Amino acid sequence: MTQLDESAKRALAWPGDPETPVESCTPAQARLQYRDSFADIQWPLEDVAEMLESHVGAIRLKIWRGRAAPRQGAPALLYLHGGGFVIGAPETHEDICRTLANMAGAVVVSPDYRLAPEHPFPAAIDDCAATLVWMTDQADALGIDPLRIIVAGDSAGGNLAAVVALLARDGQVPAVIGQVLIYPVTDQLQASDSYLRYAEGFGLTAAAMKWFRDHYLPEAASGPDWRASPLRAASLAGVAPAFVILAGYDVLFDEGAAYAERLSLEAQATSRTWPGQIHGFVSKRRAIPEGQEALEAIAMAWRAMDPALAR
Repeated sequence: MTQLDESAKRALAWPGDPETPVESCTPAQARLQYRDSFADIQWPLEDVAEMLESHVGAIRLKIWRGRAAPRQGAPALLYLHGGGFVIGAPETHEDICRTLANMAGAVVVSPDYRLAPEHPFPAAIDDCAATLVWMTDQADALGIDPLRIIVAGDSAGGNLAAVVALLARDGQVPAVIGQVLIYPVTDQLQASDSYLRYAEGFGLTAAAMKWFRDHYLPEAASGPDWRASPLRAASLAGVAPAFVILAGYDVLFDEGAAYAERLSLEAQATSRTWPGQIHGFVSKRRAIPEGQEALEAIAMAWRAMDPALAR
C-alpha cells in the first residue's frame, strides 16, 4: 500500500492550537473555528484582474476575473465550496477560485449557498442551480460565454457540482460543458470500506462526516435520493464530461472512485488519484505542494472540455 505522503503528514501536524472535532461543536462553533483557521495552511491569494460581489436574490456571490480573461466571451466556472454542507463560504475557497481564474483566463463565480441545519437539503442545491441560471442570464454583463460554463466543487461542493451537472443534463438548469469533482461526496449512506480504513487519524473523520450528513439530511429517508447521493442516480448517461480528483487516504475515496468509474462507463470521464494524500489537500498548498499539481491538472482537464481554451 502506498505510504502517506510526507506533505500530508506535515499538514496533519501543522502547528497551532488543536481544533475541536466538529462533532463536538455546534454548527455556529464549527463555522467560527473553520473561519479562524482555514487561511493558515492555504497558499497566499493570487492577484486577479477584478473581484466583485453580487447577489441572486438573497444569495451572495463572489466573482473573480482572471488576469488573462477577455472582457467578453470568457470561459466561466461555477465553483461550489466544500464544508460538509454546514460550514465554509466562498472566502474559505478563494485561493482555489483565484488560481483557477488565472490559470484558465476565466471568470469564476462562487455562491454563498445556504447552509444546514438552518437550511437542510435541498436548499443548497436550489441556490447553486439558481446561480447557474443567473450566470447565463447575466452573461453579457459578466463578459462570459454562456455556452462555455463548467461546474466544479470540492467535498460537499463536489456533491453539489455533480447534482447540478445532472440537473443540466435533464434540462432543469442551463447546460454545462464539463464538471470537476474534487474528492466529492457521492453516497450519503456512508457504508463504503474507506469509512472504516480511514475513520480517524487522516484529517476528515467518519464521525465528522456523520455529523455533517445528519445536519444536512435530518430526514434519513433522503439519503438514497440521487440529489443527495448522486452515486445512486439511475443513469449518468449524457451528463457533461467529468474530471474527478481523489485522495488515497480519505473516508470519501471509495465512493468518489465508484462515481468516477460509473462516469467513465456511462458518460465521459477521467480521474486522477493522489494515493498518498488526505482529504482537503488541494486547499492546503502551504504544506502540500501536490495541491498545486491538482490545480494544474484541473486547468489541463478544463482545456480538454473547452477546446477554445487551447486556441
